[in-house]
Amino acid sequence: MIPTLNEAGNLPYVLNTIPAWVDEVLIVDGRSSDDTLRVARVLRPDVRIIHETTPGKGAAMRAGFDAAKGDFIIALDADGSMDGSRIPAFYAALANGAEYVKGTRFGPGAGSEDFTRFRRLGDHGISLLIRVLFGGRYSDATYGYVGVRKSAVARIGVDSPGFEVETLIGIRAARARLTTAEVPCFEAKRIHGVSNLHALRDGLRIFSTIVKERLRRYRVVDC
Repeated sequence: MIPTLNEAGNLPYVLNTIPAWVDEVLIVDGRSSDDTLRVARVLRPDVRIIHETTPGKGAAMRAGFDAAKGDFIIALDADGSMDGSRIPAFYAALANGAEYVKGTRFGPGAGSEDFTRFRRLGDHGISLLIRVLFGGRYSDATYGYVGVRKSAVARIGVDSPGFEVETLIGIRAARARLTTAEVPCFEAKRIHGVSNLHALRDGLRIFSTIVKERLRRYRVVDC
């Protein structure tokens, strides 16, 4: 699953890194005004495209989780920062029993070309809060390369529209006590275009999400 918004320049790289054996490539598009959809269809004629009118990455993730047909759902960004060659590692973790697989930019073979000191400090702080408040032991709380079993989607219940969705999914997975694994990943810089992420603004949204989740009554959805 790949959320997109005006990513025509980056899709050639992203789609060409996805292994040929992947059963379904799902593009969730947030009303792109460039050639994103045409490029996707040319490069991958079997692509499924979902049109999401609600703005925000979280809305796209929810639509993708709902629409995906496979037992395993792996989500990556469309900006070229995430390498589809890591999909087999996510698949292997899910096949070996994990219900939620978290990409991490820390650990052997991992890293980032795009981590500022401010973002790195913020991520460590968020990871610590999630561990203390929810028991989630993640080395990287804000990275959006994730894998989820379709059977666990309802137990996560994505209902947040923005970039805070990555943190929300991790919190919900911890509260639902999903079996979790981490996969080391390397984050490259965005290839083309400008990111919609704003470190301070979205950091505050993440902190607000953590507070709301801590105060929210939680009931595990029966599957």
